[in-house]
Amino acid sequence: MEAHTLRVHKTAHYYTLGQPGTHTRFWWIACHGYGQAAKNFIRKFESVQQPDTFILAPEGLSRFYWKGFNGEVGASWMTREDRMTEIDDYCDYLTSLYRHYEAVLPEDVTVILMGFSQGCATQLRWMMRDQPAFRHLVLWAGSIPEDLEYSTQADYLNSGDIHFIYGTEDEFLTPDRMELFFTAASHFPFHLDVSSFEGKHEVDRAELEKLADRIRLSVTH
Repeated sequence: MEAHTLRVHKTAHYYTLGQPGTHTRFWWIACHGYGQAAKNFIRKFESVQQPDTFILAPEGLSRFYWKGFNGEVGASWMTREDRMTEIDDYCDYLTSLYRHYEAVLPEDVTVILMGFSQGCATQLRWMMRDQPAFRHLVLWAGSIPEDLEYSTQADYLNSGDIHFIYGTEDEFLTPDRMELFFTAASHFPFHLDVSSFEGKHEVDRAELEKLADRIRLSVTH
Protein backbone atom coordinates (compact mmCIF):
# COMPACT_ATOMS: atom_id res chain seq x y z
CA MET A 1 0.00 0.00 0.00
CA GLU A 2 1.18 3.52 -0.84
CA ALA A 3 -0.14 6.71 0.72
CA HIS A 4 -0.69 9.79 -1.44
CA THR A 5 -1.86 13.37 -0.97
CA LEU A 6 -3.61 15.78 -3.32
CA ARG A 7 -4.27 19.44 -2.57
CA VAL A 8 -7.84 20.51 -3.32
CA HIS A 9 -9.92 23.66 -2.82
CA LYS A 10 -11.95 23.67 0.38
CA THR A 11 -14.50 26.16 1.66
CA ALA A 12 -13.62 27.47 5.12
CA HIS A 13 -16.12 29.06 7.48
CA TYR A 14 -15.68 31.96 9.88
CA TYR A 15 -17.84 34.42 11.79
CA THR A 16 -17.42 38.05 12.79
CA LEU A 17 -18.76 40.66 15.19
CA GLY A 18 -18.51 44.33 14.27
CA GLN A 19 -17.49 46.08 11.09
CA PRO A 20 -13.79 46.35 10.19
CA GLY A 21 -12.51 49.70 8.95
CA THR A 22 -10.29 52.67 9.64
CA HIS A 23 -12.14 53.25 12.93
CA THR A 24 -11.12 49.83 14.33
CA ARG A 25 -8.73 49.94 17.28
CA PHE A 26 -8.99 46.38 18.56
CA TRP A 27 -8.92 43.23 16.42
CA TRP A 28 -9.55 39.86 18.05
CA ILE A 29 -8.85 36.60 16.23
CA ALA A 30 -10.36 33.87 18.40
CA CYS A 31 -9.82 30.15 17.76
CA HIS A 32 -12.32 27.77 19.35
CA GLY A 33 -11.63 24.50 21.14
CA TYR A 34 -12.06 20.91 20.02
CA GLY A 35 -15.58 20.04 18.93
CA GLN A 36 -16.90 23.58 19.09
CA ALA A 37 -18.63 25.55 16.34
CA ALA A 38 -17.33 29.05 15.63
CA LYS A 39 -20.85 30.48 15.33
CA ASN A 40 -21.50 29.50 18.95
CA PHE A 41 -18.01 30.31 20.22
CA ILE A 42 -18.09 33.89 18.96
CA ARG A 43 -21.19 34.62 21.05
CA LYS A 44 -18.91 34.63 24.09
CA PHE A 45 -17.47 37.87 22.74
CA GLU A 46 -20.73 39.79 22.32
CA SER A 47 -20.18 41.79 25.50
CA VAL A 48 -16.60 42.58 24.46
CA GLN A 49 -17.56 43.93 21.04
CA GLN A 50 -17.73 47.73 20.81
CA PRO A 51 -17.88 50.10 17.83
CA ASP A 52 -14.07 50.18 17.69
CA THR A 53 -13.69 46.41 18.09
CA PHE A 54 -13.71 43.77 15.35
CA ILE A 55 -13.88 40.11 16.33
CA LEU A 56 -13.09 37.27 13.96
CA ALA A 57 -13.72 33.61 14.83
CA PRO A 58 -12.41 31.13 12.24
CA GLU A 59 -13.70 27.57 12.37
CA GLY A 60 -11.55 24.45 12.18
CA LEU A 61 -11.50 22.82 8.76
CA SER A 62 -12.78 19.43 9.95
CA ARG A 63 -16.46 19.22 10.94
CA PHE A 64 -18.15 16.20 12.52
CA TYR A 65 -21.28 15.12 14.40
CA TRP A 66 -20.83 14.94 18.15
CA LYS A 67 -23.29 12.03 18.50
CA GLY A 68 -22.47 9.61 15.74
CA PHE A 69 -24.66 10.46 12.75
CA ASN A 70 -26.71 13.43 13.95
CA GLY A 71 -27.04 16.15 16.54
CA GLU A 72 -24.69 19.04 17.22
CA VAL A 73 -21.92 19.68 14.70
CA GLY A 74 -18.48 20.63 15.98
CA ALA A 75 -15.11 21.20 14.38
CA SER A 76 -11.49 20.27 14.99
CA TRP A 77 -8.26 21.99 14.02
CA MET A 78 -6.25 18.80 13.66
CA THR A 79 -5.75 15.21 14.77
CA ARG A 80 -2.61 13.12 15.13
CA GLU A 81 -3.26 11.52 11.72
CA ASP A 82 -1.12 13.27 9.09
CA ARG A 83 -0.81 16.11 11.57
CA MET A 84 1.81 18.19 9.74
CA THR A 85 -0.38 18.46 6.66
CA GLU A 86 -3.36 19.53 8.77
CA ILE A 87 -1.20 22.11 10.56
CA ASP A 88 -0.04 23.54 7.22
CA ASP A 89 -3.63 23.65 5.99
CA TYR A 90 -4.97 25.63 8.93
CA CYS A 91 -1.92 27.91 9.00
CA ASP A 92 -2.50 28.74 5.32
CA TYR A 93 -6.16 29.37 6.14
CA LEU A 94 -5.44 31.66 9.11
CA THR A 95 -2.83 33.62 7.19
CA SER A 96 -5.25 34.15 4.30
CA LEU A 97 -7.87 35.48 6.72
CA TYR A 98 -5.32 37.66 8.48
CA ARG A 99 -4.08 39.25 5.26
CA HIS A 100 -7.63 39.76 3.97
CA TYR A 101 -8.65 41.90 6.95
CA GLU A 102 -5.24 43.42 7.62
CA ALA A 103 -5.61 45.25 4.32
CA VAL A 104 -8.68 47.18 5.55
CA LEU A 105 -7.61 47.84 9.14
CA PRO A 106 -5.33 50.60 10.49
CA GLU A 107 -1.63 49.82 10.74
CA ASP A 108 -1.68 50.54 14.47
CA VAL A 109 -4.68 48.31 15.27
CA THR A 110 -4.20 46.30 18.46
CA VAL A 111 -4.19 42.64 17.44
CA ILE A 112 -5.34 40.15 20.07
CA LEU A 113 -4.81 36.49 19.18
CA MET A 114 -6.90 34.24 21.40
CA GLY A 115 -7.14 30.48 21.63
CA PHE A 116 -9.34 28.35 23.83
CA SER A 117 -8.36 24.75 24.64
CA GLN A 118 -7.23 23.19 21.32
CA GLY A 119 -7.21 26.70 19.90
CA CYS A 120 -4.16 27.55 22.05
CA ALA A 121 -1.88 25.15 20.19
CA THR A 122 -3.50 26.27 16.94
CA GLN A 123 -2.58 29.90 17.56
CA LEU A 124 0.98 29.09 18.65
CA ARG A 125 1.72 26.81 15.72
CA TRP A 126 0.39 29.44 13.32
CA MET A 127 2.39 32.18 15.03
CA MET A 128 5.61 30.18 15.01
CA ARG A 129 5.22 29.41 11.30
CA ASP A 130 3.97 32.70 9.87
CA GLN A 131 4.64 35.33 12.57
CA PRO A 132 1.46 37.43 12.34
CA ALA A 133 1.87 40.77 14.11
CA PHE A 134 0.22 40.79 17.53
CA ARG A 135 0.02 42.87 20.69
CA HIS A 136 -1.63 40.30 22.95
CA LEU A 137 -1.78 36.51 22.86
CA VAL A 138 -4.43 34.92 25.09
CA LEU A 139 -4.00 31.21 25.87
CA TRP A 140 -7.19 30.11 27.61
CA ALA A 141 -7.31 26.67 29.25
CA GLY A 142 -5.05 25.02 26.71
CA SER A 143 -1.57 23.61 26.40
CA ILE A 144 1.59 25.06 24.91
CA PRO A 145 3.09 22.67 22.33
CA GLU A 146 6.40 21.30 23.58
CA ASP A 147 7.76 20.37 20.15
CA LEU A 148 8.24 23.95 18.93
CA GLU A 149 11.58 25.78 19.07
CA TYR A 150 10.49 28.93 20.90
CA SER A 151 14.05 30.09 21.55
CA THR A 152 14.62 30.77 17.85
CA GLN A 153 11.73 33.25 17.82
CA ALA A 154 12.10 34.74 21.29
CA ASP A 155 12.23 38.32 19.99
CA TYR A 156 8.99 37.87 18.08
CA LEU A 157 7.18 36.24 21.01
CA ASN A 158 8.33 38.99 23.36
CA SER A 159 7.00 41.69 21.02
CA GLY A 160 3.59 41.31 22.71
CA ASP A 161 2.03 40.29 26.01
CA ILE A 162 1.14 36.63 26.54
CA HIS A 163 -1.70 35.76 28.91
CA PHE A 164 -2.58 32.34 30.32
CA ILE A 165 -6.08 32.03 31.83
CA TYR A 166 -7.72 28.97 33.33
CA GLY A 167 -10.57 27.92 35.61
CA THR A 168 -9.66 26.56 39.02
CA GLU A 169 -12.23 23.78 38.55
CA ASP A 170 -11.17 22.85 35.01
CA GLU A 171 -11.66 19.09 34.71
CA PHE A 172 -8.91 18.81 32.11
CA LEU A 173 -6.28 20.86 33.94
CA THR A 174 -5.62 18.64 36.95
CA PRO A 175 -3.15 19.74 39.66
CA ASP A 176 -0.52 17.34 38.27
CA ARG A 177 -0.94 18.72 34.76
CA MET A 178 -0.74 22.28 36.01
CA GLU A 179 2.45 21.50 37.92
CA LEU A 180 4.02 20.06 34.78
CA PHE A 181 2.79 23.01 32.76
CA PHE A 182 4.29 25.65 35.04
CA THR A 183 7.56 23.70 35.29
CA ALA A 184 7.78 23.70 31.50
CA ALA A 185 6.69 27.33 31.29
CA SER A 186 9.59 28.40 33.52
CA HIS A 187 11.94 27.44 30.69
CA PHE A 188 10.08 29.26 27.90
CA PRO A 189 11.86 32.36 26.52
CA PHE A 190 8.79 34.51 27.15
CA HIS A 191 6.78 35.68 30.14
CA LEU A 192 3.30 34.38 30.90
CA ASP A 193 0.82 36.68 32.62
CA VAL A 194 -1.17 34.06 34.55
CA SER A 195 -4.66 34.56 35.96
CA SER A 196 -7.43 32.21 37.07
CA PHE A 197 -11.13 32.30 37.86
CA GLU A 198 -13.59 30.09 39.67
CA GLY A 199 -14.96 27.95 36.91
CA LYS A 200 -14.58 24.94 34.68
CA HIS A 201 -13.28 24.34 31.15
CA GLU A 202 -14.99 27.31 29.58
CA VAL A 203 -14.54 30.89 28.45
CA ASP A 204 -16.03 32.74 31.38
CA ARG A 205 -17.74 35.89 30.11
CA ALA A 206 -16.97 37.96 33.20
CA GLU A 207 -13.29 37.01 33.07
CA LEU A 208 -13.18 37.77 29.35
CA GLU A 209 -14.67 41.20 29.96
CA LYS A 210 -12.03 41.90 32.63
CA LEU A 211 -9.28 40.94 30.21
CA ALA A 212 -10.73 43.12 27.44
CA ASP A 213 -10.89 46.05 29.86
CA ARG A 214 -7.24 45.55 30.87
CA ILE A 215 -6.18 45.44 27.23
CA ARG A 216 -8.17 48.58 26.45
CA LEU A 217 -6.63 50.44 29.39
CA SER A 218 -3.11 49.38 28.41
CA VAL A 219 -3.62 51.01 25.02
CA THR A 220 -5.35 54.19 26.14
CA HIS A 221 -2.85 55.01 28.93
